[in-house]
Amino acid sequence: MTQRTIDTHTHILTLETAELITKASPKTPVTITPIDADGAVLDVAGTAYRIFPTGGFDIPRRLRDMDDTGVDVHVLSATPQTYLYGLGDELSPIVSAIQNDQMAKHMAAHPTRFMGIATLPIAQPKKAADELRRAMTKLGMSGAMFASNIMGKNLDDPSFEPLWATAEELGAFMFVHPNNIAGADRLKSYYLANLIGNPLDTTIAAASLYFGGVMDRYPKLKVMLAHGGGFTPYQAARWEHGWAVRPEPQVNIKKQPKNIAQRFLYDTILHSDKTLEMMISLVGADKVMLGSDYPYDMGMMDCVSHVRGLNISAADKDAILGGQAEKLLKGRAS
Repeated sequence: MTQRTIDTHTHILTLETAELITKASPKTPVTITPIDADGAVLDVAGTAYRIFPTGGFDIPRRLRDMDDTGVDVHVLSATPQTYLYGLGDELSPIVSAIQNDQMAKHMAAHPTRFMGIATLPIAQPKKAADELRRAMTKLGMSGAMFASNIMGKNLDDPSFEPLWATAEELGAFMFVHPNNIAGADRLKSYYLANLIGNPLDTTIAAASLYFGGVMDRYPKLKVMLAHGGGFTPYQAARWEHGWAVRPEPQVNIKKQPKNIAQRFLYDTILHSDKTLEMMISLVGADKVMLGSDYPYDMGMMDCVSHVRGLNISAADKDAILGGQAEKLLKGRAS
């Protein structure tokens, strides 16, 4: 049987979902205004984002794009613009549930093409844990995607413990996606907020999870890092050295860390065959999974052909293209 290609990093926000969010939270309206056949303006609470590609909200277009690029399965996730963590105790869980219910509907309509990972009201960690459980046990989702920091809180904040405990219990696939980046005041020019800020904030999230002891307390926790892990795979040896010579990294980690980079999972979005090959050599093909960041312009729509063109073994290609995703993601498309 030919290995299915499973794109683990994609985003979706349909017109119907935007309307439901707006109805539930009128003070945070979400609108999608098509411009032409290829894109729209996404406006969230008065902030306009250009361009939101058509495939992000149009299912037939998404399916055509998948076929054109050789992607069998999309793992759907919410758009970072609609995480909306600041809506409060009442609205935030409602808005998360709306988006998860909508993704589940798409999964049901296209059971061989879509899987899904939930968005969570993570600023309310207990409710986030409850929503993760509902999404996985009731909606057939595989885990969750969440921001690299939660309204300025790093992911090792003690308040998030109920979520990590539930994620490990359920075997959830937990995907860290950059948002609300650090150093934004110095990254206003040249699109640096994305080019540098996104991988930077993902790196901070990984370091916080590791040095905060979260990855030790929950040894079965499966954490994926977006965009090739930011700087994590290439600087993890520095972290290990830092533990040996400084007291600060030792606060929660009592033994000399080894192979920190291999404790995480990574997508393939590095925009370079040589860089991706190097990452695979550092962490192993079993830690790397196909990703495109569909439908955004900073993504890699050619992710399948990119992996197939790498100078690695056929077995490693199969693992990255979908083999590992088949093993690690529950609620699989069938």
